This record gives sequence, structure tokens and C-alpha cells, in this order.
Amino acid sequence: MSKRIVLVTGAARGLGAVVARRFHQAGYRVGLADIAFDEVQGVARELDASGDTACAIRLDVTSKADFAAALDTLVQRWGGVDVLVNNAGASKVVPVMDITAEQFDLVIDVNLRSVLFGCQVFGQYFADRGEGRIVNVASLAGQNGGSATGAHYAAAKGGAITLTKVFARDLAARGVTVNAISPGPLDLPIVHESVPADKLKTVIAGIPVGRLGSAQYVADVAVLLASPDAYFANGACWDVNGGLYMR
Repeated sequence: MSKRIVLVTGAARGLGAVVARRFHQAGYRVGLADIAFDEVQGVARELDASGDTACAIRLDVTSKADFAAALDTLVQRWGGVDVLVNNAGASKVVPVMDITAEQFDLVIDVNLRSVLFGCQVFGQYFADRGEGRIVNVASLAGQNGGSATGAHYAAAKGGAITLTKVFARDLAARGVTVNAISPGPLDLPIVHESVPADKLKTVIAGIPVGRLGSAQYVADVAVLLASPDAYFANGACWDVNGGLYMR
């Protein structure tokens, strides 16, 4: 995989940083993109201080122009891109009846508009070259209507799953696959920091396997879907939720 190149959005922290590290471990050159540039620079330097196989890119995922600029950066730096992981996301928990228009728009922009723009910019580039992989990070909330992270977040992630199918169908004949991963609650520092211990115990008790999910395993799934051999996985939503949602 030493010649393959991936862009991971939202790579400064959390699942995005785990995904970026896993791709790098798998031999990819990794573009780590985030609006928090100082933080994402730190992760990129951790992977490769020389910049030969990892670089930080400032990217506001609500801007289509930023996606285009990120693509240009990687093409100029390494000669191309093979994989896009649309991971960036954000939400603030607000009761559904209290969500304001501004709060709704912000969460939709970061979690759904970003998927649209990423798939448009990189999907067209991949289609023109005849090969590419897009992996969109959705959520269990977008499948079961869970509102633990906000109803606007659930709506955005549900939309991300639908966009995955739309782009998968449109781009398949040109060598491009588009898939989604929908994680359930993961064992990440942000989860332990933001959820009170007693509430977290209740959450874990409700998971059939009795444990929080592994972010590393979600990253493994992303690497699997990015493989050149993954051409027959297309338009799928890969569930990694401990049995909270079965179909």
C-alpha cells in the first residue's frame, strides 16, 4: 500500500485520528484534514515528522472550495489520491423540541453537507481517473433515530447514509465505490469525558455485547473498504454497534 494515498477529514482527534493512524500503519500516505490545524499538525508530525508519508491540511468541511484545495494539495504533493474518508462530524445535544434553526443548520453543514461536497469533489476526480474509494462515517443514530447526540445529528447521519447510496450508484460504473460505516458508542476519550459515569454504565448495559466499541476496529473496516480488492462492496452501510441495531 506504500503508493496509495488517503485523505481523512476530522483527523485532529477522536475517531478521525485513529483512522488516520491506522491507514498510515497500513502503508498509506495520509493527508490529515481538519479545521483545527494546529491539532492536526501535531497528529501528522506524530506519524511522520519528515512529512514524507503524512501531512496536515487545513480543511473546513462545510466549504466545497476547501475540499478542492485539499485535493489539489495532495495531487501536487504526492501525485494523486486513492481514498477519501469523510469522517468529520460535530453535534451538541439539545432536546429535539428546542433545536434552533441555527443549531440545525450547523450540524447539518458539518455532518451532511461535508459528505455531499467530499463526494462531489473526490468522486469526480476518482471517476475521471477510473478508480477510487470513498468511505463515509455515518452513525447508529442515523439508522435507529437515536437522539443521544441530538436529533439534528441523527438526521444528518441518516442523510449521509442516503448520499452514500446515491453516489455509489452514480459512480460505480467508473470504478468508484462509496460505502458508509455506522458505529455505535465507541471507547474513546471524548465519550468518557462527556458522558457522566453513571449514565455511561447505563449505556453499556444496554449494548448486547456489554462493551463499548473499538475505534481501532472501525478504522480497520475503513481500511478494508478502501482496498483495491473492495470493488464489490458498494453502497453498503457497515454496522459496528455491538448489536444495538440488527437487520
